Amino acid sequence: MSGPFSTGTQFNRRALPLSIALAMVAAAGLLASTSAASASSGLGKVVAVGAENEYANVIAQIGGPFVSVTAIMSNPNTDPHEFEASASVAEEVSKAQLIVQNGVGYDTFMNKIESASNRSGRQVIVAQQLIGVANDAFNPHLWYNPRTMPAVASAVATDLSHLEPAHAAYFKSNVKTFDNSLEPWSKAIASFKKAYPEVPIAVTEPVADYMLEAAGADIKTPQPLQAAIMNGTDPSPQDISLEEQLLTKHEVKVFLYNQQVTDSLTATFLSDAMKAHVPVVGVYETMPTPGYDYQSWMMAEMNALRLALTGMSTVKLG
Repeated sequence: MSGPFSTGTQFNRRALPLSIALAMVAAAGLLASTSAASASSGLGKVVAVGAENEYANVIAQIGGPFVSVTAIMSNPNTDPHEFEASASVAEEVSKAQLIVQNGVGYDTFMNKIESASNRSGRQVIVAQQLIGVANDAFNPHLWYNPRTMPAVASAVATDLSHLEPAHAAYFKSNVKTFDNSLEPWSKAIASFKKAYPEVPIAVTEPVADYMLEAAGADIKTPQPLQAAIMNGTDPSPQDISLEEQLLTKHEVKVFLYNQQVTDSLTATFLSDAMKAHVPVVGVYETMPTPGYDYQSWMMAEMNALRLALTGMSTVKLG
């Protein structure tokens, strides 16, 4: 889990140890310059980095064979809030000509490495800025917001066109393909909203809250409890009691939990839900791999939610 957070204040990850990573920046500079020269001459690929693997996936879909993409956070079996930057991470970021990151304090380690390895011509896309999310936004999981990735894809195409203008038409065409491929997810959200208007739902963290809100769900779990669980701080007894009541008294129709991050409290809530026969959905904070791209991941999450409301007691991806 992450560092201190309270409703109405900026989400902040735990300060990440960067001394070793930043020591590698100078050595990586020569590699970065070589890579940039190769790409700009048309002999290589644009070197790109996605701070989270869902963003790296979108870069790859837009750039195709003209980009070489690395994801910094990519393990769906670990807690992304415990991520620690390393020397290899600093090297990858220092080489990058194009970077996509989340913002809202979720991946501030990227800012530190970028500042230490500042290079001319680097393009940095911050999802938060694209969709106008405030620094003090409660929920940093922007990739669950249906508005986010279309904006990211468009920005990626624009920046790739600047770096590789000969392939601008290709990048633009891929944006259209990408947008069209999100239509099934958009339709699934609209269909869910119509079929289950204001359905009451409990959660542990605000991982999928943007998608739930778009689908018209009524999230009953107090935001301070979600924030406490997300950041590893102690929630109030009152909020814990309210969450337990939502589950044990069957005041919600489904319970969503972050299956990447569990502790004794979330395990208790999970047990309460199962004992009360409240359907459970395990969601991912980081895109599961292999087997998914961004579109199929979001569609799978939406399908899991609907399955839970149509009789499946527990639904998990992976």
